[in-house]
Amino acid sequence: MVTQYGIKYAVHLITTHFGDLVAKVCECLLRRGPLTLQALVKFTELSSSQVKNSLLVLIQHNCVQAFLPEPGDHGDADKLNTQYIVLFDNIIHRWRFPKFLNIVSEKLDEQCVKLLEGLLQHGRLTLKQMSDRDRARLDQKEGEDVILDATRANLIKLLNARFVERCPAAEPVLAKPTEEESSARKRGPKSAKILEENETLEHRVMDAAAPSEALRFLLVTQTESAADGGLDESNTSSLKAGVKRKSDALESETESGAADEQVLLWRANFEEFMRRLRHEACIVNLRARLDDGAVIVLRAMLEATRSAEKKVKTEHSVPLSLNSIYEEVIKSVEGRNITFDRVRASLVQLSCPPFVKAINESYSIDFKKIIELAQSDEVESVVLKRYGSDACKMFRLLSNTGRFVETDKIADSTLIEKKETPMVLYKLWKDDYLHMEKLQLTGTRQSHFLLWKVKKNTIREHVLDEMFHAALNLNLRLAYEVEQEKELLSLSQDNRDKRLRKVKLLSQSQMKLDDAIMIFHDF
Repeated sequence: MVTQYGIKYAVHLITTHFGDLVAKVCECLLRRGPLTLQALVKFTELSSSQVKNSLLVLIQHNCVQAFLPEPGDHGDADKLNTQYIVLFDNIIHRWRFPKFLNIVSEKLDEQCVKLLEGLLQHGRLTLKQMSDRDRARLDQKEGEDVILDATRANLIKLLNARFVERCPAAEPVLAKPTEEESSARKRGPKSAKILEENETLEHRVMDAAAPSEALRFLLVTQTESAADGGLDESNTSSLKAGVKRKSDALESETESGAADEQVLLWRANFEEFMRRLRHEACIVNLRARLDDGAVIVLRAMLEATRSAEKKVKTEHSVPLSLNSIYEEVIKSVEGRNITFDRVRASLVQLSCPPFVKAINESYSIDFKKIIELAQSDEVESVVLKRYGSDACKMFRLLSNTGRFVETDKIADSTLIEKKETPMVLYKLWKDDYLHMEKLQLTGTRQSHFLLWKVKKNTIREHVLDEMFHAALNLNLRLAYEVEQEKELLSLSQDNRDKRLRKVKLLSQSQMKLDDAIMIFHDF
C-alpha cells in the first residue's frame, strides 16, 4: 500500500538524502507511475540534463529501475523508449540502514559491517571500489593485492549470508504479463486498479531485471577455472549446492565477459534484511503468548526455512518434519536443554491458535496469521490510547465478529451504558475506524437502526497512512532538534543534557514507529 502520506514521507527521505532536485523527479514518478525521460522533463519542468542526473542518482541508490517495454505493447519498435519506475519500498528502507547494520554486526565481524556500510552509503559498488574504500579507511601500507584479497574475503562472507547480491540488469526488456496477471487486473475493483497495475508492473520489471538465482550470490575471480573443468572453490562465494548449475551459468557469463569482477556491481540485499526483521517481529509478537520452549522452537523453524523463502511476504513456511525441527532446535545453546517430547508439546501450543499448521506429520509456520494478529494488536493499541478502554472493547468486538452489529447489541456484549455507546461509536466512525450503515424498517411503526463494522483492509490502510504521517512529523522534528545542536555549547550543562535526551528519545520513537510501519506495509 502506497498511501498519500507514504508518498510525502518517501519524498521527504529523498529530499533529506539527495536534495530538492532529485526529490522532484522522484515525486513525479511516485504520483504518475512509470515515465520516459521526455515525459519527466515535461512534467517536472526541469532541463533534460537535470532529470538525467537525478535519475542516475536514484538508480545508483536503488530507488529507481529503468526498463524497456515489450515491443508488442507499442506496435512500432522504433518508438520504444526507456521508462523509469520508482521503487517505493527501497526508499523507505533507507531509514532502516541502522537496523540492517545491526543484523550484520550480530552475525559477522566488524570488517563485514564496514563493507556493508559502504554499500548502503554509495548504493552500488564494484569489488575494486570497495577495496579502495577499505584502503583509505584503514590507511594501511600493504600492497593493493593484499587489501583486495581481504575485501574479497569479506564480500564472500556477506554473499554467503545473502546480505549482498548482484545488481539487477540496467535496462531489462519487460515481458508481456501472464494470463493470470491480466485476469487479476480485470477482476480488481476500479478504485484499486491503478495501484494493482503499478504493483504488478513493478513486480514484472524487477523479475526481468534480477540476475539468475545461480549467479545472484556468486563472486567469481578472474582466475581460470580448474583444469578438470570444475570450479576452484577459492574462486567462488559458495559451491556447496548446485555446483553444476553454477558452473554452467558461469561458463555462459564468462563467454559474454560479464564475469570480470572489475565490472560487476554489488548492492545490499534488502529482501534478506526484511525477511530477518519479519522473523524477529513474529517472535516478538508471540513471546507474550507462548512459553520459552515454544519461542525456541519457533525461532528454530524460522532459521531452518529462511533460505527456502522466495519472497518476503510469503504466507507459509515450507513444511518441516518433527525430526528436522528437533535437529534445528538443538543447534542453539538454549535449545540443547529441550527434549524431543518438549518440542512436540511446543508444536501443540503453537497450533492453538494455529500459528503453526500440521499437515501429514509436517509443520509449517502460518506467517499470515501471526502478522494479522500483530496488526490487530497495533490497531487496538492506537484505539485504546486515542479513544479509551470502552472504545477499544467495542472495536475489538467488531473486529473479531467480522460482520455488521447493531448498536444495542454492541452495548449488551461489551457491558457499556447504552447512552454512551452511540457517542463512542460515532467518534470511531468519524475518524474512519469503523464503517456505518443505516437500516430502515418500514411497517406499522417506522424505525431505523445503525449497524457498525470493522473493514480490516480499509482500517489497515488508514492506520498505515496515519503512521506515515506521524513518521514524517517525527523526522521533521528530529531534523530540527539536530540542527539546533550547534547551540549546545552556549547552553548550561543541564539544558544541554535535556536537549540530548530529547534527541535520543525522538530517535527511539522513530525506530519503534518504523517497526509498526513494517508490520502493516512490509510484512
